[in-house]
Amino acid sequence: MQITIKLPNDFVAFQSIADIEKDMRLSYSLWLFKNSRVMLAKAAELAGLDIYHFMTAWKQNEVAVIDISKEELLEELADMRSL
Repeated sequence: MQITIKLPNDFVAFQSIADIEKDMRLSYSLWLFKNSRVMLAKAAELAGLDIYHFMTAWKQNEVAVIDISKEELLEELADMRSL
C-alpha cells in the first residue's frame, strides 16, 4: 500500500524524498511498537532496519521497551523469588 501526504515545499526543501520516507517509516514503526500494535521484528521490518538497529532507534527516541513501573517490576521479582 502507498500513502500520500502533502507537505509544504519549504518543509521538505532541506531533505531528500528518500530521507523523508525513511524518517516517516521509522517514526511510524516506533509508534506502532510503542502502542503494542506490532511486535519487535515487524516494527524493525517496517522501518527497514535489522532488530539491533531498530532497538538502537527506540533507545534514541526514548521509546519504553518495558511498560511497567519500577514498583511493579520489584513486585514481580519478589513474586518470582517466592516460587
